[in-house]
Amino acid sequence: MNKPRRYARPLADLAAGLLHDSFAKQGFASRELVTSWPEIIGAEIALCAEPLKIQWPRGREGEAQESGTLVLRVEGPAAIEIQHLSGVILERVNRYFGWQAVGKIAIRQAPVARKPKKARPRVAPEAAARVAETLQGVEDDALRQALGRLGAAIKRT
Repeated sequence: MNKPRRYARPLADLAAGLLHDSFAKQGFASRELVTSWPEIIGAEIALCAEPLKIQWPRGREGEAQESGTLVLRVEGPAAIEIQHLSGVILERVNRYFGWQAVGKIAIRQAPVARKPKKARPRVAPEAAARVAETLQGVEDDALRQALGRLGAAIKRT
């Protein structure tokens, strides 16, 4: 008697089902616009703007679907720049969707949730000096010190 094998399901598959309803309430047909925002829109724009929701116009049955309004949360000082880049943003989002999904952009000024940057680990000066002492063939002092720091960082990892 062979029992069916059960494998662990990836966490991403489980989370996708749970998050689908939350994203649907905000007008997102798929979560990729939010999760892949920097890749879709570009890293520079993604630093100061993030999607909040897509507002779809109420349509009647039988009518063609109209374009929605993408609501962006934008850092206060960057709002003017994002407004000027709205054509670029619309083009990139619609290219991602593959159809004219978004026709307008609405801006809400608020702080953007930034992901914390990882702090670069500091190299102990003594370790860098020990590695630099082994590089007597390098004549330039600044280069030797830089290579010492690099070598100490590599040894540490």
